[in-house]
Amino acid sequence: MEVMKRESGHGRRARRVRRVLIASVAGAAVLGGALVLLPREAREAPPPAPGPATPPRGAVIAGVPAALPDLAVLIGDREAHLRAHPLDGAAWAVLGSAYVERGRRTADVANWPKAEKALHTSLKVGAKRNPQALEGLAALAVARRDFPEAKKWGEQAAEAAPKRWTAHAVLIDAYTGLGDDEGVGRALEKVMKLRPGSPAAGARAAAVYRNRGWREDAAARISDAAAAAEAPAERAAYLEQAGRLAFERGERQEALRFFEEALRLDPDQRAAQAGQGRVLAALDRTTDALSAYQEALAERPSPEYRLELGELYESLGLEQAARVEYGLLRERVRDAEAAGADETLVLGRFEADHGDAEAAVRGLRDEWGRQPAIAVADALGWALHRTGEHEEALELATIATDADKGGGVRSALHVFHRGMVEKELGRYGPARRHLREALMINPYFSPLWAPQARRALTELGEPPVEGPPG
Repeated sequence: MEVMKRESGHGRRARRVRRVLIASVAGAAVLGGALVLLPREAREAPPPAPGPATPPRGAVIAGVPAALPDLAVLIGDREAHLRAHPLDGAAWAVLGSAYVERGRRTADVANWPKAEKALHTSLKVGAKRNPQALEGLAALAVARRDFPEAKKWGEQAAEAAPKRWTAHAVLIDAYTGLGDDEGVGRALEKVMKLRPGSPAAGARAAAVYRNRGWREDAAARISDAAAAAEAPAERAAYLEQAGRLAFERGERQEALRFFEEALRLDPDQRAAQAGQGRVLAALDRTTDALSAYQEALAERPSPEYRLELGELYESLGLEQAARVEYGLLRERVRDAEAAGADETLVLGRFEADHGDAEAAVRGLRDEWGRQPAIAVADALGWALHRTGEHEEALELATIATDADKGGGVRSALHVFHRGMVEKELGRYGPARRHLREALMINPYFSPLWAPQARRALTELGEPPVEGPPG
């Protein structure tokens, strides 16, 4: 397929990085507030003309990242509109989609029930095949990590409006979470055909290329997307994605530049702030790293960031501080699950290393049966290793790291896990190879586990030198 052709990267990527940074402009201010869904008793009236919320509404329905202040304006505008026009199904769909986006940006799970109610209300009072409401339900399911549900709603949206590129875009996330690489390819092909050359489509392609191990192609795509994006919040989101890709390659300074520019454009870009913490820890700027994580978590209390910060504390010997973060992680997972989210993956990763590994295996086995993504294969394999089931662990670790089995992503953590399992099984040659590979992919992949990879290599020593056959 044309969209999947490999692209050259190094020189063009460097020029694009410079172009992105030069083209960037200053960004957004903080604004927020909780809203309550509206009653439907009022009499229907004709919708008013578009008001001041038209630009943020356009961002939400166009499938591009939106700024938090814009979302606050949009939510307030739709709330006021729906008080007078409670049977406007399109407005309910926009409101529900805005709640999904705000919940995704802030990790505030209180948005999920509100979004669900608004989107189902849209289907109830409007057309049953309202593609925007169906897309919104698919996006909500992705945010909750319920990928079978995301596939169901996304496919309905694509069937209702085959030429809406955003319906196919959300299916990329659904199929990725289900480990369906062929489905991902089909959905990306549709996106690139319906939205050729757009920054949002380029960002989608970059994520797919990254998962397939095409790192230079992914970097080129996301650099182009960031350079072409016009709105500061959209450009900041693509710069954050570029920063993650750079850090995964071990390019600390480049990653830090991307994260800093993303935050300059959009101070609410907390994913970039957590990325800063990741990079600053790798640069041994520990105090700055802790501050970045704490600031990110104050506004976006993601369980994933809690795990990263807890492991950073643990790597520094600050066990009590780590336990505090782990306790907050468990609390956040409970809140998310109460709001309908599936946090089995992050909870399983946490329990395998810092809690109850047997519970991690039980939860991750169910997750693997329901939505067998590569990240779940890696987490389940590692949990099995931690409970002493090393042979089965190696089977899962192989799936997570072997491109022929679907594990094309170049993840230092995944390769480290495989090397440690092989070491435990006495397969010292493959263990050396994979532990070295993990550190070649990214020598700084974790403040806790990268040093362990080095220690394990030291314990393995050099391979024995064999003489010629007798």
